[in-house]
Amino acid sequence: MNAPATTELPVVVIGAGPAGLAAAAHLLDQGLDPLVLEAGPTAAAAVREWSHVRLFSTWGEVVDPAAEKLLAPTGWMRPDPGTYPSGGDWADLYLQPLADVLGDRVRTGARVTGVSRAGRDRIVDADREQQPFVVHVAHADGREERIFARTIIDASGTWATPSPAGGSGLPALGEKAAADRITYRVPNLNDPGIRARYAGKRTAVIGSGASAFTALVYLADLAEADDAAGTKSVWILRRGISGSTFGGGEADQLPARGALGLAAKAAVDNGHADAVTGFRTEAIERADDGRLILISEDGRRLDPVDELIVLTGFRPDLSFLDELRLGLDERLQAPVALAPLIDPNQHSCGTVYPHGHRELSHPEPGAYLVGMKSYGRAPTFLAMTGYEQVRSVAAAIAGDLDAADRVELTLPETGVCGGAGLFDAPDATQAGGCCTPAPQLVELGVPRADGATSEPTQAGGCCSS
Repeated sequence: MNAPATTELPVVVIGAGPAGLAAAAHLLDQGLDPLVLEAGPTAAAAVREWSHVRLFSTWGEVVDPAAEKLLAPTGWMRPDPGTYPSGGDWADLYLQPLADVLGDRVRTGARVTGVSRAGRDRIVDADREQQPFVVHVAHADGREERIFARTIIDASGTWATPSPAGGSGLPALGEKAAADRITYRVPNLNDPGIRARYAGKRTAVIGSGASAFTALVYLADLAEADDAAGTKSVWILRRGISGSTFGGGEADQLPARGALGLAAKAAVDNGHADAVTGFRTEAIERADDGRLILISEDGRRLDPVDELIVLTGFRPDLSFLDELRLGLDERLQAPVALAPLIDPNQHSCGTVYPHGHRELSHPEPGAYLVGMKSYGRAPTFLAMTGYEQVRSVAAAIAGDLDAADRVELTLPETGVCGGAGLFDAPDATQAGGCCTPAPQLVELGVPRADGATSEPTQAGGCCSS
């Protein structure tokens, strides 16, 4: 079968999440034909898996302008721009309506299993750039299909590939065997079955970012519920606790993120969580009663825990892109021009200037990684960063380089947190972002057995310990 002319082909977007759907909206705005392939059963399938978690960005920061323009004729109205949606709100009130407007341009249950150039594996140079992309798709009903594309925008994110508990980046010894007591997501304690799993139990939480903070706050709220006496957390950090461990407080230009960090600090200060620092998990063993014993590289053994929540970040799945010539940073697995801007080994809470098609380009012309996937293993991605990325990429694909190179976004100065050349040093104090007394509170309460909601965790004090 001969491949059709490239100009007649759609731009294939992989993933119907926030960045992928926004990419489709921008492509339409440029007069291009998008085709969005989503592995899950619905649009925003990954977002729906953390529907119980509240964003630290407001509605005003998580709606893409081109998407809003596309939605306007339907009568869609953006929710109050100053309020904070949950993942479920984001999916139901914005992402699904956007997918509905895009109609049959969005195909669900369509998992991309491979991308290449038609008739060219990654070795072949001859006429490579003249060949369209070929996308292999596995459908939920078992069918296989190949689709030709003029350009590829991979917005599939990193949700499906969480990082393991092991401090080396590999699973700890015994981690896979202990899978029945481990989760790699923030648990939904609104679900009675999941709540029962943690109520009155001792749970270890590994991680130092917003997801770990959220889990600690949820478990602390659970510990204060009448029916969950004895709930206790053990917070495991690979480094030490410093002035910036809990984030930027009032200095954070995303107030809800600052409040979340201080709420996590309150969970420790109030005795709901014990912090274990400088602990790099090497092995996980079973106690005689089935509970888990965590062992560090230096031989320390923690008292048994009933459950383990691993929130050590995510990493991109690059397996289906193996036949493309990608230029990725050796540390972050992010595009080489973008990596220095987001590397947590180099940055604290500094500015990441808006970036677009030039920073996101690869040796394979016409292939782009956008959204969370563009950050590789780096943390703290903002939705509005992804929206600016896809706006620039869509303009570049359309040939409007003036628009593609134009900056149309101002990001908070606290866009990236987690280093200053001292990312892994156990006792390092990172530059900037000192925690200060309570910024605005964000309700993170967990429902009690009687149906009421516990009071939001009060966060205050200075993170100087």
